[in-house]
Amino acid sequence: MRHRKAGRSLRRTSDQRLALLRNLATSLIEQGAIETTEAKAKELRPFVEKLITKARAGTLHARRLVARDVQKRGAADKLFQDVAPKQAKRPGGYTRILKTGHRKGDGAEMARIEIIQEA
Repeated sequence: MRHRKAGRSLRRTSDQRLALLRNLATSLIEQGAIETTEAKAKELRPFVEKLITKARAGTLHARRLVARDVQKRGAADKLFQDVAPKQAKRPGGYTRILKTGHRKGDGAEMARIEIIQEA
């Protein structure tokens, strides 16, 4: 039984899943939008939104907390200098998931996740 077990396992161990989410989050921050499977995008959304919320504080403590998950210095800098200030007035919902259809090889549901750019 899987009562009260939140989140998707994505057929990975917890260490592999954390590494996957960290890499996807880093790519999303660097590029602004990525295309992945729908399940991965739905798991990535709360992970990235929590990072953006921390980055909005702009403190050294927030930078260290974000650095645990975004291990590329350039991506972390972009998060604090570009992404977070644009989301300052937004109360949440920093990302958008758009379904893009089925992948040709195995028929997996694909989705595009992007950070909403607000001026």
